[in-house]
Amino acid sequence: LTAVRREPAVRLQHGASGLEPLAWSEDHRVSVSTARSIAVLEQLSDVHSGGQDMVIHRTAVPAPGAACTLKVGPKKEVAECKEKFASSVDPTVSQMFMLDRVFNPEGKSLTPMRGFKYSSWSPLGCDANGRCLLAALTMDNRLTIHANLNRLQWVQLVDLTELYGERLFEASYKVCKADTPCGELGDFPEFQRRHSMQAPVRMEWSGICTTQQVKHNNECRDVGSVLLAVLFENGNIAVWQFQLPFLGKESITSCNTIESGISSPSVLSWWEYEHNNRKMSGLIVGSAYGPVKIIPVNLKAVKGYFTLRQPVVLWQEMDQLPVHSIKCIPLYHPYQKCSCSLVVAARGPYVFWCLLLISKAGLNVHNSHVTGLHSLPIVSMTADKQNGTVYTCSSDGKVRQLIPIFTDVALKFEHQLIKLSEVFGCVRTHGIAVSPCGAYLAVITTEGMANGLHPINKNYQVQFVTLKTFEEAAAQLLESSVQNLFRQVDLTDLVRWKILKDKHIPQFLQEALDKKIESCSSTYFWRFKLFLLRILYQSMQKAPSEVTWRPSHEDAKILVSDSPGMGSTEDDQEEGTSKQASKQSLGDTGKGVDIDDTAEDSLHHSSDTGGREPMVEKLLEIQAQIEAVEMHLTREHMKRVLGEVYLHTWITENTSIPTRGVCDFLMSNDGYDDRTAQVLIGHILKKMNKQTFPEHCSLCKEILPFTDRKQAVCSNGHIWLRCFLTYQSCQSLVYRRCLLHDSIARHPTPEDPEWIKRLLQGPCTFCDSPVF
Repeated sequence: LTAVRREPAVRLQHGASGLEPLAWSEDHRVSVSTARSIAVLEQLSDVHSGGQDMVIHRTAVPAPGAACTLKVGPKKEVAECKEKFASSVDPTVSQMFMLDRVFNPEGKSLTPMRGFKYSSWSPLGCDANGRCLLAALTMDNRLTIHANLNRLQWVQLVDLTELYGERLFEASYKVCKADTPCGELGDFPEFQRRHSMQAPVRMEWSGICTTQQVKHNNECRDVGSVLLAVLFENGNIAVWQFQLPFLGKESITSCNTIESGISSPSVLSWWEYEHNNRKMSGLIVGSAYGPVKIIPVNLKAVKGYFTLRQPVVLWQEMDQLPVHSIKCIPLYHPYQKCSCSLVVAARGPYVFWCLLLISKAGLNVHNSHVTGLHSLPIVSMTADKQNGTVYTCSSDGKVRQLIPIFTDVALKFEHQLIKLSEVFGCVRTHGIAVSPCGAYLAVITTEGMANGLHPINKNYQVQFVTLKTFEEAAAQLLESSVQNLFRQVDLTDLVRWKILKDKHIPQFLQEALDKKIESCSSTYFWRFKLFLLRILYQSMQKAPSEVTWRPSHEDAKILVSDSPGMGSTEDDQEEGTSKQASKQSLGDTGKGVDIDDTAEDSLHHSSDTGGREPMVEKLLEIQAQIEAVEMHLTREHMKRVLGEVYLHTWITENTSIPTRGVCDFLMSNDGYDDRTAQVLIGHILKKMNKQTFPEHCSLCKEILPFTDRKQAVCSNGHIWLRCFLTYQSCQSLVYRRCLLHDSIARHPTPEDPEWIKRLLQGPCTFCDSPVF
């Protein structure tokens, strides 16, 4: 493993806070818990940028302004009790009350509790845009769920601490009805109990599961749902069930409380296991004293899920080694020929592992410890769930990579050291997280010791290290089972970096991709080819000499041809204008593209004499290839849209999709010979019965002809952009754009049928990115 530094390093405005301050979501966003906010760094693989650095979009979830006070009873009674405990003559009561930050989050004589303790990302597909939700836990025990719906602003959807407090208040602070009646709030043990039963320690999301919902006409329909498990200080676990997409309080389906029986719980993780098409689930809970066990979770109304009959103890010794972090990784056992679960826990400087396997004899549990990894306690642990590789780090800047290798009986780990000091210099580390496909490692660092002295100031930075080579990333993209470029942004970014550096696509990748396109009908490989061509095009463009966003301080424009003594031609003017443009249009390439000298050297057919001409020809050739691939992807999506039109309409009059125009556009090219498209169009035209149902311009009521897939222009010159998902003209001022600004889409309207709304939920047909 050769770890290489990846620019840029992102400086944090405030110091990192909490345990495991870094988390990397499935949609490529890194959350960093700090003392004032959660910084969110979104990684993009931008095809419109020629810079070699990572493209990172930065937002933040601010900490609430007011302190969180847990609801333990009526306000007046709570105030009286607090005054009583603070002025108690018994020092064990008064001091414990004054120094406990759960009772006194606002601080008073102590510093206020600011910042975040922990953050956790949901699976992909939970918010209204089909992306990840962020659960955030503040230092003063406020648990909230946030969504980023417009890419610039985070919105709080629900405050679970407040809701759970209200539920407990209504239930008289009894977990189940059979519980004995609770004591009076004026008793200090009861006051402590009510706080500890609603002070969260950790929270974790389950995978997306399917529930059945009964409609008014007694029909059942499948509805996606997700679970959020919240571990409290007293060992109870609240399991919230949310209907998807999660919109707020109204999306909460249920909340059940489980008693784990673990004292001083410290960490939580979901165990999800699939055996013979039966899914099992449970919650792995670790203690600050050492024990680790799996708690059964009974999921009501969830299809295909089963649970354990009783808790399973993975480690029972009270050896005072606190469990700091737990990761559960689903793997395939090559010798037993079945799926298994690898549970890995950081306990002090050691790594505890446990292999769970279901056989005919029942549940097999193999466990052991990996020792000798770090000389200091492990401060952070992360895992690549695709291959089971685990990464651990201690505060001295040393990261260990642990690779599980199966044996006949259980497994063993091969581990190697990554010295971050060789990459970043002398640093201290505060947290690590691995990207979804295992291409990058994000690390929070501060300055290390210099000449035996600690630094005066600490500058917290998030830095990135590569864990895979370009060849490994390209091979993984070609053999991907996901077949979605957006979900593999970390891999595509490595490929992008290589092409921008070398200014050509490696031969082995081109050949392998062409073979895939010939042998497979999936459009994924066409989108991958389009991505490579766009990056190659960007690599051959010279960066603008002036900063494009900075306003020019020139005087008003004058006609150069009118001024005396100037022999400039019109072509020269065009070339000068195009240099200042931020983006080159496809038609102006021959006139105004600045060519990088190094790009000329990389081209095989550029010579010393007339080197510029072959370069321009090469750019025009790449442009022609880009247009051809885009047209292929457009036609394939048009076929899908026409298939939906044919299946879901008796006649095509009320679909609002320009069916006749799409059919004519598909058949307008004589060289396009697709038997499937011809048969489909024949059936649709027969159904339309020579009627056209054209679109009309909302300004002048003229017909909008379908001559271009991107825009519609009426006879009076009014221009409307076309929705790339349905090919309708967007005749409103508000529309959506895909993440990389490839295309635009219209908003769904209440009168749209379900199948059109489903089409409008799709990703971009060129880059697979979601639409906002």
